Amino acid sequence: MKACAPPAPPFMAGLLALTLALPLTLAACKPPQQETAPDASPRVSVSIDRPIVEIPLKQEAFGLYAIREIAGVEYLISRDPVGQPGGTFLDASIGNGPKTFNPWVSKDGTSSSMGAKITSGLITIDPGSGGVIPWLAKSVETLPDRLTYRVTLRKGLRWSDGKPLTSSDVVFTWNEIIRPGLGNASLRDLVMLEGKFPEVRAIDPLTIEFKTAKPFAPFIRRLGYEIAPEHYFGPIVRKGGEKAFNAAWGNDEAAQHPERFISSGMWVLERYEPSMQRVTFKRNPYFAMRDANGAPLPYLERYVTSFVSDSNNLVLSFEQGKMDVYGVDPQYVAHVRRLKRPGFTMYNLGPSEGKQFLMFNLSARPDPTTGRPANDPVRARWFAQQGFRQAVDWAINRSDIASNIFKGLAQPSFTAESLASPFLNETLAQGHPQDLQKARQLLQSAGFHWDASGKLQDAQNHPVVFELITNVGNELREAMGNSIVGDLAELGIQAQLKPIDFNVLTTRLDSGQWDAVILGLGGGSPLEPHDGVNVWRSDGALHMFNQRIKNPKTGKIDLADRFPWEKEIDDLFEKGAQTIDPAERKSIYNRYQQIVADQVPFIYLVSPYRFIAVRDRLQNVRPTPLGGIEHNLESIWIQPQADAATGEGQAR
Repeated sequence: MKACAPPAPPFMAGLLALTLALPLTLAACKPPQQETAPDASPRVSVSIDRPIVEIPLKQEAFGLYAIREIAGVEYLISRDPVGQPGGTFLDASIGNGPKTFNPWVSKDGTSSSMGAKITSGLITIDPGSGGVIPWLAKSVETLPDRLTYRVTLRKGLRWSDGKPLTSSDVVFTWNEIIRPGLGNASLRDLVMLEGKFPEVRAIDPLTIEFKTAKPFAPFIRRLGYEIAPEHYFGPIVRKGGEKAFNAAWGNDEAAQHPERFISSGMWVLERYEPSMQRVTFKRNPYFAMRDANGAPLPYLERYVTSFVSDSNNLVLSFEQGKMDVYGVDPQYVAHVRRLKRPGFTMYNLGPSEGKQFLMFNLSARPDPTTGRPANDPVRARWFAQQGFRQAVDWAINRSDIASNIFKGLAQPSFTAESLASPFLNETLAQGHPQDLQKARQLLQSAGFHWDASGKLQDAQNHPVVFELITNVGNELREAMGNSIVGDLAELGIQAQLKPIDFNVLTTRLDSGQWDAVILGLGGGSPLEPHDGVNVWRSDGALHMFNQRIKNPKTGKIDLADRFPWEKEIDDLFEKGAQTIDPAERKSIYNRYQQIVADQVPFIYLVSPYRFIAVRDRLQNVRPTPLGGIEHNLESIWIQPQADAATGEGQAR
């Protein structure tokens, strides 16, 4: 969904397609690079300026996959020209690697991308139109009652250990993992309607029926949830419960027992090397897809992801031919365009779907376990005031951020829905310029004042000082943080920027021990606002700005202290999910965007354009804004001839 995201699995049609299998997730992102690269190795820049291939935002549907039965197995048939087998796809990303390989537990983009490489859903999206098409399923039928969905699996599907993939795996995943909220409870949040989980039952080994309590417009996309192997996870869940499930497919298990990672996707985990910060996947021999000649797919033998410490090492990896696909942040586009090698093509996939934002912690409630507030009550009172948040919103100079930090390759952002969304509130998207005078008036109306030195104080004369965190190494977010700190200083607000490790950051968010953060959300889709319900619903797992924790005694989340506007958003998302008429849904989601714009729980910053550099040795590359580069990874192959510019390119 975002240029800075890790490459997505083909069956999910890029990160945008995670809307079918995952809710919005916290996005660490690859940080931007400096315009002038370091002298850590010989430069290969020359006086050239590679063209950028502009990809249109709207594309025709790619259409359904053909299905061909071979020896009792119904295979999907690739839409792409026949290629050659062999070679290794090389990927890299900033950070220390995944926190888990379990996609049902993951709450961050890196972990989700690792888990997604070895899992599949019943459906995927069309990378051109965004429509729903079958994947593990052969067909998906909506019955006349508009409540029941009948899914038929393809014949002969097998897990990577050779055991059959059947309806019982699907029912187990939905009823024993998702329904009780094991792992990431957001998966359950997205399919609950008026507090009710859909009924899921097997009709026969190849047929499953899903039934919702009421018509549920977004539900068909939820059929993309990744399916778990019951024969592996069933004993773990039934004997050890949630704790055992959360630990399964963790990093230690990946390093010591990769053979336990049973795959339904095109890849099988081969090695996880924490000391090398490298993950290697190999081809799944039971992947049920073939090319037009009936040859097994994927063509690639392996997929290797390396994790590097910083942005300089990332760009060096690309320049040295150690990466095949590189998400280029806008401020570094000019440098990359001047690279002589490796041979590559750069694509502009349009505005990013990922949301970059500033967010305050509005929660002043005590932790249900300790009875103590997780964060400082004085600061929580500031942040909970609408006027304070609005003042910060008006104080931020988004145009400067877009022009200076993003080198003009981004647009100011003001809305919860992306610029490409058919549900975008176009009026709100126009936004407003920075206005410090209006910001001062809002602060005064909220009871704040200034001391003799110009520092802002609240009504009890507490100086307005708070910590602003973001993930260390993400130079883009650090630069935005410094810009915002400067803007707020104009109001006498003392914001103290503190970059920290991304895993530490997410832990602090979960604990409630934070003031303000600059962050992003990955996943989601411009095609369906309901994908953000885990963020907007008051009991949602990513309702981070006012996170509510389940009471360990009752097992429930108390919603009695909802702000009136939180309750209205809850009601709007419930209504929007049950509304079928597109025009009526548009009106409902326009209203929720208006509330968000008025209350500013998230202060949206910019929408950068997505630039991706793809090495020319890759063939069958057909990028789309919805599918990214890897929506057809199974059909991508490596040109064995040497790269004319570098002598590189031999299949490895």
